[in-house]
Amino acid sequence: MKLGCVPMAWVLYIPSALLWAANLLVAASFETLRCEGPISTEESDCHMDDDLNDPRESDFQVKGYTFSEPFHLIVSYDWLILQGPAAPIFEGDPLVLRCRAWQDWPLTQITFYRDGSALGPPGPNREFSIAVVQEADSGHYHCSAIFRSPGPGSPETASTVAITVQELFTAPVLRASPSAEPQEGSPVTLSCQTKLPLQRSATHLLFSFYKDGRTMRSRDLSSEFQVPTASVEHSGFYWCEATTEDGQVWKQSPQLEIRVQGPSRSATSPTLNPASQKPAAPETTSTEPPGSPPPLSTPSSEHPGFSSPDPHLHHQMSILLKLMQDVRALLGHLVIELRDLSGHLKPKTTKFPVK
Repeated sequence: MKLGCVPMAWVLYIPSALLWAANLLVAASFETLRCEGPISTEESDCHMDDDLNDPRESDFQVKGYTFSEPFHLIVSYDWLILQGPAAPIFEGDPLVLRCRAWQDWPLTQITFYRDGSALGPPGPNREFSIAVVQEADSGHYHCSAIFRSPGPGSPETASTVAITVQELFTAPVLRASPSAEPQEGSPVTLSCQTKLPLQRSATHLLFSFYKDGRTMRSRDLSSEFQVPTASVEHSGFYWCEATTEDGQVWKQSPQLEIRVQGPSRSATSPTLNPASQKPAAPETTSTEPPGSPPPLSTPSSEHPGFSSPDPHLHHQMSILLKLMQDVRALLGHLVIELRDLSGHLKPKTTKFPVK
C-alpha cells in the first residue's frame, strides 16, 4: 500500500487575496510520499517490495524498526525555482537540473548558471543535464527566464542550489608485499588499494597493472597481482589503475619501484689478489718501497655481506678494481727503477792515499 500525504489546514479568517495565494501554494506543492523500505512490524501499512534491491538505498534499523534514508523536502514560494537531485551525486552519475515556473507557466530565454557564469546561451529548454559528472562540476547553480503571459513578463531569477559531486572512490595506492625489495626467487604480491563510500559499496571496480609502460594485466576484478618467483627482470616501476565497469570513472596510482635483490655474493665473489695476477718481483724489489700505497681492499674482503643489486654494475666494478691493481703494480716498478737510476747517477769520488 502506498502512503499519500496531503497538507490540510483549518483557517478561521483569511482575506480573499491571501486565500487565493494559499490555494495556489497548496496546489503547486502537492506531493505524494511513498514508503519504499521494509518495516518489521505487522501493524504497519507499509510493506516490503521485493523489487527494491538498489544498493544505493541503504536503510538503517533502530530498536527493531527499519527506516529509509532521510531526504529534505523544500517548498518554495517563488515565481521561478531550480530543482536538483535529492540523492547524493557521485562521480560518473548523470545530473539533471530543471528550471520550473509557478504553475508551470510558459517560459522563454531560459539560462542556466554555475557560480555566476552562464552555461550556454538563452533558449527554450527547461532542463540542463550533464551525462557524466566529475568533482569539477560541483558549484552553485541557478537559472533565469522570462515569463510569457500570464506571468509578470519580466526576467526572473531562481535561488541558487548547491550541487556537490562526491568522490566515487579514492585514488588507488599500489603496495608490495612482503617488500618492494624482495630477494630473487621469493614471491611478491602487488595490491591496488582503494576505498568505496558506504552508499556505493556494491559498485564493481576493475583493476589493471602496468610495468615500465607495458600492460601486465588488464581490467580484472581482483585487486592483486602476484609474481610467484621474483627475478632481476621483474625490477622496474609499477603502477595500477582502478576503473568502473562502464569506464566512466578511472584513476591511476603513483608509481612504485620494485628492486629485486640478487643472491648474496660474499661467498662467490673472487678476491682480487695482485700477487696472483703478476709475477713475483726480484729479490731486490721484494721489500715494498717507501711511500707505496697500501693494498686495495676488495668488496668481498672489506664488506663480507656486500651484494650488488645489479650484476652488470658488479662486473664493471670488478674490471675497475683490476685496472687499479695493475696501475699500482706499474707505479711500484717505476719507483724502484727510479731509485736504481738515481744510484747510478751519483758522482763517484776518488780516494788518495794519506801521506
